[in-house]
Amino acid sequence: MTAGPHADVLPVSQVAELITGLGKALRAFHMYLPNNPIHQRATDNLRAAFVPIWAVLDELVLTVAETDFLWEEQVVYHQLNKTESLAWGLFKDGMRSLTIRRGAEQAELPRLLEAINRARYLPADAGDDLLTLLWEQEFQFIHYQFVEFFGEGGGSMPEQSGTYPTGSEDPAAVHQRHAQVADEAPPRPKGVVDLEDFDSTLYFLDEAEIHQVARQVEEEYRRDVRTSSFNVLFDLFELEGDPATRSEIIGIVEHLFPNLLNARDFRTAASVLRESKLLGTRAQGLLPEHRHRLDEFVGKLSEPAIVSQLLQSLDEAPALAGEAEVAEVLRELRASALEPVLSWLPNLSSPALRSVLEGVADRLAASSTDEVLRILRSRDSGALASVVTLCGRLALHQVVPGLADTVAHRDPAVRLASVQTLAQLGTPAALTLIDKAIEDDDRSVRLAAVRVAGGRGYKGALKRVEAVVLGKGLKDMDLTEKMAFFEAYGAIAGANGLKALSGILLPRGLLKMKELPETRACAAIALGKIRTPEAREILGRVADDKELVVRNAVNRALREGAA
Repeated sequence: MTAGPHADVLPVSQVAELITGLGKALRAFHMYLPNNPIHQRATDNLRAAFVPIWAVLDELVLTVAETDFLWEEQVVYHQLNKTESLAWGLFKDGMRSLTIRRGAEQAELPRLLEAINRARYLPADAGDDLLTLLWEQEFQFIHYQFVEFFGEGGGSMPEQSGTYPTGSEDPAAVHQRHAQVADEAPPRPKGVVDLEDFDSTLYFLDEAEIHQVARQVEEEYRRDVRTSSFNVLFDLFELEGDPATRSEIIGIVEHLFPNLLNARDFRTAASVLRESKLLGTRAQGLLPEHRHRLDEFVGKLSEPAIVSQLLQSLDEAPALAGEAEVAEVLRELRASALEPVLSWLPNLSSPALRSVLEGVADRLAASSTDEVLRILRSRDSGALASVVTLCGRLALHQVVPGLADTVAHRDPAVRLASVQTLAQLGTPAALTLIDKAIEDDDRSVRLAAVRVAGGRGYKGALKRVEAVVLGKGLKDMDLTEKMAFFEAYGAIAGANGLKALSGILLPRGLLKMKELPETRACAAIALGKIRTPEAREILGRVADDKELVVRNAVNRALREGAA
């Protein structure tokens, strides 16, 4: 798109900044009365924004598109969200062009914004529209063009221009015409009362107006007072440059923010967090102290005590867990919130809340390794088992040193989770820790550790596994654990284990006591893991063993070895 001739001397960004100021002023005019300092400040800022414009131009001509304002064929305003778009509000009412001339900013521009605000909140059955409201203003420095697509005959109506006669006549001429009409009116008959003589009865409401007032009252009662109040504070913070005033405003918000969480008002809490982040980057002349305090809203939210209260409150109200504002607040949590989040996860009754918090925990753990290590070394933390499992799921290899503490924890559940996570990580350092767990006092931990060592063929575990297989510890184990140790021995020792395993499996001389059938069956399974011709030859010798459990184990080993 080619820029117009004026774009060479006036930057498009300057016009875009002006339109942004118009939007802010429109919001201030809607929320505050004319005698309010914020209303007055918005008016002053708007006038100041025109100074660089009038230094180059005498009039500013804007084309109104569906979601855009264009100047010199360049987009200077774009807002796809129609509920928040200033351009859409004018476009849907028929405006296609808006011309602002030098001098309009003094008196007429505020009246234009007031008229736009009135039009935005007109009821559907109102007799007025934006065009008629603008006609009433009789602007001298503002012109506009409207188009209406359906007239009474069903066809297109001609464009309506802001140069409507009543807007271009001299005010003195308008006053003279009104006086002439009053003189030509017939005299009022005696005994007839003119309502205009009584100020108290000057205005009466018809039925439609009564309904409109009732609707507005109802809307006022439904209005989000908390959010509006915080918006006032944030507007004051942005407009006021006085450090003392800004400190007072931050103090007020700091005091009120915990109450929002206690009241489960997550919509307003999310708004406060969002605005605090924006003000930290947008407010002019912001002191480092103020920037830090604005940033600390998220820090306070992430304090473990507050996080625990927040999650308890959400769990007690499961309907809230699926709201977008709740997810927005929880996504702002920082590393210090990881421990209470993980502590609460196993006990939550709300699936929606659990889903959100799992995502939060994954994000915090992946970005805060130091906090993960801190929890791993906190032996009494309620989140210990959860964080250990999380490390494996997210493949956090850098936390292996912290798992050295948990694999020796007093709680067998934590030790078992540690072995499973170390198996998922699979680094040499992780396998070294698994090797130590082979001698754990708890059966489930030993079983998990030896299966990992055997499954990975970890040579470093040979000494501990061999000590069990060839030692006296087997007599205290059940068949499942014996089988796991023998399988691990066969996978790790390989051909070097043939002699020891054949000595257990094959029949002995008359003066030597045979091994128990279960132990011999375990040896057969171990030989199947070696998968060499020598191992198959040894298995073939006992294929017809009189013990059924041995024959079954041999057949299984031969099948697996041939696979």
